[in-house]
Amino acid sequence: MISPRSSDQSDPEDPYNVTNASRIYFLPNLMTAGNLCCGFVAIIFCIKANYEMRHSGMQMVSELSPVAIGYFKWAVWLILGAAAFDTLDGRLARMGGRESLFGAEFDSLADVVSFGLVPALLVFFLILSPTHGYPIFQQLGGFLSFIYLLCAAVRLARFNVITNPLVRRDAKDSSKDFLGLPVPAAAGTVASLVLALLSLAESDRDIHRWAVILPPLLVLIAVLMVSTVRYPSGKKVNLQTSTRLTTFVVIVVVAGVLILFKEFGLLACTLSYIFFGLIRHWRRAQAARKQTPVNSV
Repeated sequence: MISPRSSDQSDPEDPYNVTNASRIYFLPNLMTAGNLCCGFVAIIFCIKANYEMRHSGMQMVSELSPVAIGYFKWAVWLILGAAAFDTLDGRLARMGGRESLFGAEFDSLADVVSFGLVPALLVFFLILSPTHGYPIFQQLGGFLSFIYLLCAAVRLARFNVITNPLVRRDAKDSSKDFLGLPVPAAAGTVASLVLALLSLAESDRDIHRWAVILPPLLVLIAVLMVSTVRYPSGKKVNLQTSTRLTTFVVIVVVAGVLILFKEFGLLACTLSYIFFGLIRHWRRAQAARKQTPVNSV
């Protein structure tokens, strides 16, 4: 009688093996820890900014003090820093062949904090909270912020399910695109808009009218995260990747916009990514309708 093979004797590449699935690879998970650290410190800065706003008796977003602006800016830059760490952890894991189920789960937990909780707190404290005379708006603001956080968590859970090795390969989607707006892109859009608003506030401009854009944008982003709209993925791009001339030109233009226009350039890039996915989804749906034959009666 042949005894069953122990987990230690199983194929080292077998993702179903508990030992291999829970293996912790140093560099990729160090980047994920950096992502989580950025999210944690960003939460601290959001709380500090909120305390400064309440301590100074601020009633409207247009009354932001320089100290509060500084705290909020730190929170925004930490979100972008978390996005950089999030990019590095996946690339390091793929380059070294060090992907594991543990790394995927750890990455998603860090993303919930950095790209789910932090943007929700940022928008709530900056835009939706300073309405002391209208408590109903605070309650609505808390609800909208939670909806964003909920959709971010659902989006990450869905991603983990559809990429899990337990799902049969023939049942997986062969598309290289993201299904739904990626959570880092969603957080980057919120962060870039907040950064643009804070830059206007530093220039002594009234940002109250512009600030009303944030709540509906938050809802749109939340819906897109759990939608079936597909967004391009850059996961397979590396130093050896060849590309078409048009793609290369777009990359150069994006880099130029970021350098020349900084905060507003970043906002333009993130919004362009969102609406590119929406427009492409609509065009593909229109093309599919035209190709579908109409059944004759």
